[in-house]
Amino acid sequence: MPLVHPNFDPIAFSIGPLAVRWYGLMYLVGFVLFMLLGRYRTRDAWRGMTRQDVDDLLFYGVLGVILGGRLGYVLFYKPAYYFAHPLEALMIWHGGMASHGGIIGVIIVMWLFARSRGKPFFQVADFVAPLVPLGLAAGRIGNFINGELWGRPADPKVWPWAMIFPQAGDNVPRHPSQLYQFALEGVLLFVILWLLSRRPRPRGVVASAFLIGYGVLRFIAEFAREPDSFLGFLALHLTMGQWLSIPMVVIGAGMMVYFARQRTAPTPDATPKTDKKRSKETR
Repeated sequence: MPLVHPNFDPIAFSIGPLAVRWYGLMYLVGFVLFMLLGRYRTRDAWRGMTRQDVDDLLFYGVLGVILGGRLGYVLFYKPAYYFAHPLEALMIWHGGMASHGGIIGVIIVMWLFARSRGKPFFQVADFVAPLVPLGLAAGRIGNFINGELWGRPADPKVWPWAMIFPQAGDNVPRHPSQLYQFALEGVLLFVILWLLSRRPRPRGVVASAFLIGYGVLRFIAEFAREPDSFLGFLALHLTMGQWLSIPMVVIGAGMMVYFARQRTAPTPDATPKTDKKRSKETR
């Protein structure tokens, strides 16, 4: 017997006319984890970041994730529809976010932050990269609670955790692909990047590993995920998510080769290149 999705109420609770949705709460969980883990990482002086830097990155990162995620969905998945209905592109509450777009939004935010603080871009990127996967993991839990982005049909005899999603309306046992993505591009990628970044590495290596890791793990997980009904399979029987992941892997691999050859890394006793007064105030 296949499992059946619990068909959770997407609304966690209501305060008067305000409905707080589980998906929004999962975003909040991701942002809180970013802040807590980021502040923890500032204890290593060689990373060159302060707690104030983390707080500022979080503030601008929220905008990058939301705007980038929405813009990515509009441009990558439904460009014709939203060009015909441009005002609906602003209606984020109707759903429709793309993780690849969110990542691009975060990259832009990091570049602007690094430029405004006079920091090397890859110093910031290496610091931020290990903090991103748990946010992605939280988002996938939100997808699972909503019963959306379900997987492809799966034989319960082969896959005992195959699950029927009532939201699909077809009573077909499917892969719970949201949980696969939670485990792969969320938890596993976090562990890899966290361990990789525990000691100084040549600048850019950790950021390169994120691009490679996310691209590869997302590409693999997409084999279990049902493609979007309005897109279906694209060239070579690949999904949009897989095609968007390929450039990440290629760019990340090229960056890794380049940065690994530099053989320069921050020294453990290096002090952050930030204003000393600010550092004292934010301990």
